[in-house]
Amino acid sequence: MDTHKKILIAEDEKVIAQTYGEHLGRKGYLIEYAYDGEETLKKVESFKPDLVLLDIVMPKLDGIEVLKKLKENEDTKDILVLMLTNLENKESAEESSNLGCCGYLVKTDYSLDELSEKIAEILKNN
Repeated sequence: MDTHKKILIAEDEKVIAQTYGEHLGRKGYLIEYAYDGEETLKKVESFKPDLVLLDIVMPKLDGIEVLKKLKENEDTKDILVLMLTNLENKESAEESSNLGCCGYLVKTDYSLDELSEKIAEILKNN
């Protein structure tokens, strides 16, 4: 695994964010956190992640709005975005896909190990 890959975890529930971050950090990834949509956009600019784990339901700007802004910006349009949500919503999944995210995962459907395997696969193939 490339231990220099950077992941921004955009998740308003700090306990969940920290749990993901600790697990992925043990896998060798460099981790940064954002707890709302506006902070996510700022952290993307400063941290320059290889992948953003983006929750859909967040304060200030929701994940779909953040994804739109990332994909509209020439500097951030190529950053990989994996939607990670509690919403099993076909419309949100389709909209996210149409906007260019690399995946849409329902949090409760994946263990931490399965999530880290999916992330490794995404980063390897992109």
